[in-house]
Amino acid sequence: MTISSSEFSVSGPRYDRRGPVRWLWSHLRRHPLHLLGFLGGSLAMVVFNAMVPQLTGDAFDAVLGARGEPMDALGLISLALLAIVLARGLFDIVARMSSEVLAKRLERDARDELYVSLLGKSQTFHNRQRVGDLMARAANDIRQLSIMMTPGIDLIVDSGLTGLVPLFFIAALDPRLLLVPGIFAVVFVVALRHYMRRLNPVATRMREEFGDLNAGLSQAVRGIEVIKVTAQEAQERLRFRANARRYRDSFVRNGLVQARYLPTLLYAVAMAGALWHALHLHATGGITIGEVVAFMGLMGMLGFPTQMSIFTFSLVQIGIVSSRRILSIITSESEIEQRADGHAAPISGEIVFEDVTFAYDEGGEPALRGVTFTVRPGETVAIVGETGSGKSTLTKLVPRIYDVTSGRILVDGVDVRDWDLDSLRSQISTIEQDIVLFSRSVAENIAFSTGQRADREAVVRAARDAQADEFIGELEDGYDTVIGERGVTLSGGQRQRLAIARAFLTDPAILVLDDSTSAIDSATEDKIQQAIGRILEGRTTLLITHRLSQIRWADKVLLLRRGQVVDFGTHDELIRRSRLYRRVFAHYDEADVHADVHTEGPVMASEQQG
Repeated sequence: MTISSSEFSVSGPRYDRRGPVRWLWSHLRRHPLHLLGFLGGSLAMVVFNAMVPQLTGDAFDAVLGARGEPMDALGLISLALLAIVLARGLFDIVARMSSEVLAKRLERDARDELYVSLLGKSQTFHNRQRVGDLMARAANDIRQLSIMMTPGIDLIVDSGLTGLVPLFFIAALDPRLLLVPGIFAVVFVVALRHYMRRLNPVATRMREEFGDLNAGLSQAVRGIEVIKVTAQEAQERLRFRANARRYRDSFVRNGLVQARYLPTLLYAVAMAGALWHALHLHATGGITIGEVVAFMGLMGMLGFPTQMSIFTFSLVQIGIVSSRRILSIITSESEIEQRADGHAAPISGEIVFEDVTFAYDEGGEPALRGVTFTVRPGETVAIVGETGSGKSTLTKLVPRIYDVTSGRILVDGVDVRDWDLDSLRSQISTIEQDIVLFSRSVAENIAFSTGQRADREAVVRAARDAQADEFIGELEDGYDTVIGERGVTLSGGQRQRLAIARAFLTDPAILVLDDSTSAIDSATEDKIQQAIGRILEGRTTLLITHRLSQIRWADKVLLLRRGQVVDFGTHDELIRRSRLYRRVFAHYDEADVHADVHTEGPVMASEQQG
């Protein structure tokens, strides 16, 4: 079933996600005081600004003797101008501070919302995404929201008010003076709409090209070892240059759209027409020289929105495109449904597969077909089969990393789809071949699955049980040593021992071991197996392995072939009755031959993840 909700619910504000503009507004309206400070401060600042030309015109009339005593009038006008300038500066500070706070809070809240959404997406979703493109959206697109707010929307509000407020002051001077600015305003709006329509696809393409550029860079960095080993630096350089060239070309197209923007030329024509009209009215005695000066001063204010519209609307358009890209991630459908009243309880460990079929892609070839078996609490089940038989896929269905296509999986008699995901997954621990470590201290990596609540003594004890304490002690800062991202500063065996220590610390009810000792030497493995033997006691364990020395722990063996259960029973039963099981063990593992000379039967061939 496909839904639009996340895997898990997170308490927090609800945002309107029906479109980028609605979404942005739902973020901004959460800060009413700053929104009021921004809009109110901008309006007051523009009103005070528009009063300056009016008072300047009055000063001209006073000097020319049109109104009362010149010196008395000029003194009052000077005081009024001083008060207006001070008030204008105060409201400008309020408006700019409020807009800056709104911009940063919009960026913060949007980034938090996107991050929580990514945590809640299913594994199928993440398998489809390019990491570089996701990073571009989480970093650069989110940053564009702040830039859209300030200087973008900040200047648009200022320039918009600067375009409207002077019209009211012009009407107060003489309604006839509205002729030229009125025509200009209509033409300006039409030209602006045309500009925005042309700008939208260019801005969209620009953001997409940046995502492609970032995705290519991310893939190159992650695969740098392969690039160097295969001497493909020149090829990758050409690929990156091609992506960078396309990104540059999108900026050039954006510049061409801006260059063809006409209102700046129209404004020059409007100023000439306004001056001619004002002088004509003065010549006929309709207005005074001071009113001509005031009118031209107000017309001069219309130049600000004209000039600002060239790049501010471009910033807003890019911000809206970025919002759309962010929303496409947040609102994308998730294949995992989290029930609000999900079952939560301590797990005893019973696992039941009932006619389970699973395919990674809808309509694709199933990775598992009609899988049915039962694991009783505390049992250890070894899962064996040829490469690609679906072993790892099967174990990922238990903690609901993926959902079954048909059939059902029960844990303690409850369908995993009815479990609370946090409760289910917190009681299942998995140790895989591909160990994921974080660029944090060794102690933090071991305690990661406990939410960093484990004390140092418990961490050290888990490391000792996993035979990791010795090599940790040799590190520069011991348990406080910060390891590289993905554990690249450690050997494969060291990474696996840290992962095993992490599992020991979790104390899980269900343990999944996916060939977890493949990168560990035989001497260390013997010690780790003793520790694993202790942790298996009283726990349900699903064990994917190629070593007979580990299979002998198992109470049952599940034999898979091409996604189907071929047989299920003890090791001795399968050796006697299953030709496929005997063939799987046709190749010998030298380490197990030496370690298990006393054990009858051959050893299964080394294989990769199923």
